[in-house]
Amino acid sequence: MESWFNKARFGMFIHWGHCSQSGLELSWPLVGGVGALPHSQSITVDEYHSTAKTFNPEKWDARGLARMAKRAGMQYAVLTSKHHDGFSMFHTAHSDYSIEYSPFKRDIVREYTDAFRAEGLKIGLYYSLIDWHHPDYPTFQESDKPYKWGNWRRSTPEAWDRFITFMFAQMRELLTNYGKIDLLWFDGGWERAPEEWKAHELVVMIRSLQPEVVINDRLPGYGDYQTPEQAVPPKAPNGPWETCLTMNNSWGYNPSDRDLKSARALIHMLCEVAGKGGNLLLNVSPMGDGALPPEQFERLEAMGDWLGRNGEAIVGTEPGLEPWQFYGPSTRRGNRVYLLSVMKPYESISVRGVKVKRFGAARPLQSTKPLKVRKRISAGDLLFNQDPVGELIIETPESALDSIATVIAVDFKE
Repeated sequence: MESWFNKARFGMFIHWGHCSQSGLELSWPLVGGVGALPHSQSITVDEYHSTAKTFNPEKWDARGLARMAKRAGMQYAVLTSKHHDGFSMFHTAHSDYSIEYSPFKRDIVREYTDAFRAEGLKIGLYYSLIDWHHPDYPTFQESDKPYKWGNWRRSTPEAWDRFITFMFAQMRELLTNYGKIDLLWFDGGWERAPEEWKAHELVVMIRSLQPEVVINDRLPGYGDYQTPEQAVPPKAPNGPWETCLTMNNSWGYNPSDRDLKSARALIHMLCEVAGKGGNLLLNVSPMGDGALPPEQFERLEAMGDWLGRNGEAIVGTEPGLEPWQFYGPSTRRGNRVYLLSVMKPYESISVRGVKVKRFGAARPLQSTKPLKVRKRISAGDLLFNQDPVGELIIETPESALDSIATVIAVDFKE
């Protein structure tokens, strides 16, 4: 798959729903929580769904959030159009469990797509195959608790056919009413087999409506890229991939979850993901009134500041050196290699296994002043090799260091 996605490197995930008014994780509290989300709460099904009637996020500012994503260096975004709870954040002709029937009434998906597209960001939509509210799915009830993996209540064949018709109709709405959709982020495929979801027929319809759309790997049996979650894989997956990550341990707005990653930790993870040729889809979770929590705002601002100085080394790059060549992640653009020093250098850093006679210059990305560089070549290579392979030892004085992560650009002549 050759597309914009392959080198985007950084995007915004937006998890949001009516339950954010109560400071709840999305969907999972209604089924009693789940072990994979340590801060997911447990409330009754009726209590969970009841806040759909009071959802009125008057501080929702799609344009402001889009501008923030742009400032933070992000290239695309993905919004939860419908999570497992079945609440549609868009106007749909096929359900009254949607934003249209809340006090807010406005179409969140439309405002999001218009605002982010205006900032030049690619548009992604999250859509859960699961629907714990729809009667034909069937609706998840108190008697279904506790949520047991592989033990899901099933509807009759006739009811399931009606649900699939509903799902296809909503997907058609999303792909025809909101302009070009660049990415679809499916989720929830584990509760049914590919044939039950009619995955093949769904992909055919999607491609007929949006031929260039990129589809993630959570529609069973399909997918243009892989989606490791909440961690950077130790080894890059084969093919295109994207790590989705929260700033704490919750996807939805959850003020009880204070286990926050620092801006520095998030930037270092972005460096590692870029060095392995992947994308980082970093989650934000608006509050019930639509505003971002202050701690998320602060982290995005800090990431934007760092990327303002060093974004050249992240967006649009490809993986750089092998791990043994440099102790840290690295990226490449043409004949320039970017050393992403997530560990503070002590006096110097080394680059091994390079054609030392082809070396041009090295400098901190935030400076025009070149750094002093020594070359180390084995005696045999120096005597008998016209194009010797050796080591570059790059001096790194304190004045060259970035307080978050230092980026050294190393240029080669060819």
